[in-house]
Amino acid sequence: MINLRKKIVIFWFRRDLRLFDNVGLYQSLDLARKEKLSFFPLFDFDKQILAQLPKNDARVSFIFDQIAQLKTEFKSHKINLNIFHDTPEFVFNKLAKHYDIQAILANEDYEPAARKRDEAVEKIGEQHGFKFQTFKDQVIFEKREILTDAGKPYTVFTAYKNKWLSRLEPIHLKANKIDFSELKTVATEFSIKNKVTLESMGFERTKIKFPEIHFTNSVLKNYEKSRNYPALESATSHLGLHLRFGTVSVRQLVKKSKSVSAVWLSELIWRDFFMQILWNFPHVEKQSFRPKYDQIKWRKNKSDFELWKTGQTGYPLVDAGMRQLVQTGFMHNRVRMVTASFLTKHLLHYWHDGERFFAEHLLDYDLAANNGNWQWSAGTGCDAAPYFRVFNPQTQLKKFDGNFEYVKKWIPEFATESYPEPMINHKVAYVRCLQTYREGLK
Repeated sequence: MINLRKKIVIFWFRRDLRLFDNVGLYQSLDLARKEKLSFFPLFDFDKQILAQLPKNDARVSFIFDQIAQLKTEFKSHKINLNIFHDTPEFVFNKLAKHYDIQAILANEDYEPAARKRDEAVEKIGEQHGFKFQTFKDQVIFEKREILTDAGKPYTVFTAYKNKWLSRLEPIHLKANKIDFSELKTVATEFSIKNKVTLESMGFERTKIKFPEIHFTNSVLKNYEKSRNYPALESATSHLGLHLRFGTVSVRQLVKKSKSVSAVWLSELIWRDFFMQILWNFPHVEKQSFRPKYDQIKWRKNKSDFELWKTGQTGYPLVDAGMRQLVQTGFMHNRVRMVTASFLTKHLLHYWHDGERFFAEHLLDYDLAANNGNWQWSAGTGCDAAPYFRVFNPQTQLKKFDGNFEYVKKWIPEFATESYPEPMINHKVAYVRCLQTYREGLK
């Protein structure tokens, strides 16, 4: 029987919402040209993921706007970006009935849930006779590319960083030039009942403003000196959101920072480090990297946790950070460490609860980095701050916001009778922390 269905190659956008220097997109266009296949780009608003989010989640607005921009950019090349709102399994099974899918290409995602999703898509490919292939795009080195001399994944950052730097070659930073010429394209040939909108998916448009892509030489050059001062808004690049959803190329950023700022480059290497930790030790998503730390008798006091979440602890730097997070979806990195340390060390509250709260609110939430940094703060992670290292929020405030510029911005009632006294004395909390950790680690 003659197959009259159009032969297509699908490129599936995920954490790579850009048309420049996109490895999977480059490979799919190349395959379409070589095999004379119709090119079919798509994005799917995954129902399973969206069902877990509140209806005012700002990140959905951000993604929606980026997809709309991509659709406009594709239109200028006379290509239709197909947008769906369902599970990937449903979308690809439906497409397989209407087209002769030769391949689905995408960029690799390293999170445990994404790996399960991709395994399911791979099985669909086996059923319908097409290949599913992923490419490295959001990191410089992935999975088991950087190993110890014994052939094992690194669990200490400094050693990993040194090997990472020694392995870095110009080829790793080469941009993938995207070319839309000489392409056959295909529009969606079966009906979609409703156009995908925020409202049709049950979401509201956020009022939160998203940071623009901004990484000038001056920001990078001053980064080492100014990065720890939360009142200096312009001292950090605010690129976390764009890295998370791939609206910038990590190769572009590494190439830039390599010649301008070794400290900023180190932050990008941390990102690779935590990605490979999550890939090689997926249990860290819900458990301590070092299992013995799960034996600690965490307090899990609900009222204490509520005071921390709402910025009412009586420690100004902690409270300012938590209020900034809830109101804007952002928190300065130094303050992230202080707030995480306070919850896990001062309040002895289980780190996973704090990690989940950050996951709900951070615009730049990334499982690997968020999990890695929370476990670092709690002392439970691979390359962790030792449990006896406890940030003093008062000392941190004096050192990094001595004029209270940051604190006054987020705590209008600061230095008035309305602002609460510290919920626990630092010295008392410190002693309790050491005693609890020692008992749990016997």
